[in-house]
Amino acid sequence: MTLDDPAQLSRSPAVGSWRDPVALLLASTGEGIYGVDLDGACVFINPAGARLIGYEPRELIGRNMHELTHHARPDGSAYPEAECPIFNAFRRGLPCRIDSEVFWRRDGSCFPVEYSSHPVIEDDQVRGAVVTFVDITERRRAADALQRAKDQLEVRVGERTLALATALKQVRELAAWSETVREEERTRIAREVHDELGSLLVALKMDVNWMDRRLSEQHQRSPEDAGDMRTRMRCKCQNMSRLIESAVDNVGRIITDLRPSILDHQGLWAALEWQAQEFVASAELALDWCMDMDPDDPWPEPPEPMAMAVFRIFQEMLSNVGRHAQARHLRVVIAVAAGELTLTVEDDGVGAPAQAFEAGDAYGVMGMRERARHFGGQIHIRSPPGEGTQMRLQLGLAGQGHS
Repeated sequence: MTLDDPAQLSRSPAVGSWRDPVALLLASTGEGIYGVDLDGACVFINPAGARLIGYEPRELIGRNMHELTHHARPDGSAYPEAECPIFNAFRRGLPCRIDSEVFWRRDGSCFPVEYSSHPVIEDDQVRGAVVTFVDITERRRAADALQRAKDQLEVRVGERTLALATALKQVRELAAWSETVREEERTRIAREVHDELGSLLVALKMDVNWMDRRLSEQHQRSPEDAGDMRTRMRCKCQNMSRLIESAVDNVGRIITDLRPSILDHQGLWAALEWQAQEFVASAELALDWCMDMDPDDPWPEPPEPMAMAVFRIFQEMLSNVGRHAQARHLRVVIAVAAGELTLTVEDDGVGAPAQAFEAGDAYGVMGMRERARHFGGQIHIRSPPGEGTQMRLQLGLAGQGHS
């Protein structure tokens, strides 16, 4: 048995138990439903619909529903009846479904609504329209919240994208700067090898050739001349010895510039003190060296890659003092506690604004931070103008590099 056949419907026990099925359906639905005649007057309205606009159903019968609940747009401006989609449903035969308007309550407030309007046709004549409507305040609130979340997400994505693009640009610039520094270092070393070692080797070669010629002529000389020549040859040998010593010193200095041997032979702590002493001697600064290490309980030596990173960071800190600080006094404090190294370099120079250390071309600072970050460390800089600069490295000695 189906409910499509009116004859079957009239005999259905279930349907027969409903005295007025249409009235029950209207009373049971949660949506507002009302009918209007050709003049827009309310013919019927279910309890849910009346409740949504703040009335009792009996109060609405015969009243113009447009003037009562659809008289104004969401912004409060007048909504002419001639433009109302509800009335167009039966006046122009234009059914509609709208979710961008509001209905007005008895108390003067309004609520966003989704409504549909369909003409009522009887004996091929339009008698009015049936309107269904529902309060979509929660739906609109959820949509607004979703849109706000979407907008916030887009803003965050934009910020992250910009941050990533900026970071990528800085990494590229830092890589280019590092390559430039390496190339300059190669050029400097090549120049030193050519100018100093090259000239020393040429001088040695000339002295060796001179010795070779003098020795080949020695048998032709008289005993007295041969004795004089031996004296001259001894002087030449002494001069060659001095040239060789100078070449050895130059080789050692170049090797130290490339990688300080003290780092390998005596460890990081001795290398840091040696570098500080070398720097203040060259820059003519007073040094306050503070490294409170117990000789009976020395600090652990970090792994070789980390030790080299700390040493290069320390070199860059000193280099900044030499280039920019105009200082007279330097203080270096090194401490290890709870497995964390703290290395602080302070000067009494001119200081600098914070943006100077955050600038896109502050490659030295970027390089220090990248080295520290690779091992899980951080660089902190405090530099009030006119009050000197403090640079501090904090690094866990057990930290491992991060890719």
